[in-house]
Amino acid sequence: MRLLIKGGRVVDPATGRDARGDVLVSGKTIEKVGENVRTKADRVIDATGLVVAPGFIDMHVHLREPGYEEKETIRTGSMSGAKGGFTALVAMANTNPPIDNAGMVDFVLTRAAETAVVKVFPVAAVTKGIDGNELTESGELKEAGAVALSDDGRSIVDSELMRRALEYAGMFGLPIIVHAEDPQLSENGCMNEGLNSTILGLRGIPKAAEEVVVARDLGIAELTGGRVHFAHVSTARSVELIREAKERGLSVTAETAPHYFSLTDDAVKTYSTNAKMKPPLREAEDIAAIKDGLKDGTLEVIATDHAPHTVAEKEVEFDAAPFGIVGLETALPLVLTELVEPAVLSLSEAIAKLTVNPARVLGLPLGELREGCAADITIFDPDAEIVVDATSFASLGRNTPFDGFKLKGRVLYTIVDGKAIVDEGQLAVS
Repeated sequence: MRLLIKGGRVVDPATGRDARGDVLVSGKTIEKVGENVRTKADRVIDATGLVVAPGFIDMHVHLREPGYEEKETIRTGSMSGAKGGFTALVAMANTNPPIDNAGMVDFVLTRAAETAVVKVFPVAAVTKGIDGNELTESGELKEAGAVALSDDGRSIVDSELMRRALEYAGMFGLPIIVHAEDPQLSENGCMNEGLNSTILGLRGIPKAAEEVVVARDLGIAELTGGRVHFAHVSTARSVELIREAKERGLSVTAETAPHYFSLTDDAVKTYSTNAKMKPPLREAEDIAAIKDGLKDGTLEVIATDHAPHTVAEKEVEFDAAPFGIVGLETALPLVLTELVEPAVLSLSEAIAKLTVNPARVLGLPLGELREGCAADITIFDPDAEIVVDATSFASLGRNTPFDGFKLKGRVLYTIVDGKAIVDEGQLAVS
């Protein structure tokens, strides 16, 4: 099967390409990228007016399987990812049972091979049972196929244990993805601590709950030389701390999620549980700092922290509802609307944070449009206006604060190993 994508704006941050051109796919591989490619092809996609980019990679997704299949499965999550333009998803370890041994890593990989429509890479737990007491076997997990370690949803409270975790993970080249939260500072909190939490009568989570763990883990990373990646950065001070650490040469990377550069805690004023996530939505000054951090490269990755829940779980009192929102199908429109259109980032810079940057953090041979690379390609219309409709999501989750928002950007084709999973804007699988 030969596929020719003609006349699109080919944007590949890894090579610096940003120009009108063609992409020729042969089987599962990119055969040629250039201008006026003339060849016989089984199918031609006219990409005039569209952007042709490497397939997006989301390095922070909760696929919920095993144990919480009523919220999401590997298959439904992968279909949701494909609709959002993601050709690869990185599945976090806080399932039931958690992904804390080689057998569980193999389970995720096997289920993905059987059911997923995009590529799935598992993250394994740092500690057994994600209980923060005993380290997992880093080497065995790496050999089984884990691409990183994380107790996401919980910080490792014991500083000595965190030190040993970084030392052992470093021996096998695995980054540790940190959920930065001091549980004593955040205990029983359900939104950002500030004026709005006082007005609404809801217990707040102070920004310091994130920042003290960021500062501590940077110190331990400096001590050990270990690789730390900070998940879902949400505060201005966290950005400052990470920026300073990078200037000192520490091996640190970081991500934020679209909701942290799109919404403030004003979204909680209606007590909508779809605006409840952890870390919580912050304030305008934090959004400004997040955007600055994205612009100067302090935050090199945009990941969704896709966290589906059932409608019944979310339709309760605000303080009783679970944390988390879905994000795979709104990520690109939010990036284009909130970052690219107002010129916070160029299109190429934004695409880098969705492609080659997460690939490099995790050591994945993906995220490029280069001859010989896997034919994972996302084609989208950057100018198409959409209205977010949660009822149309491929995800089992409907818990989004962006339902009804008017945004820009629509994925038309998601191609994985040369196969169109999304074709002309519609899922080509069921």
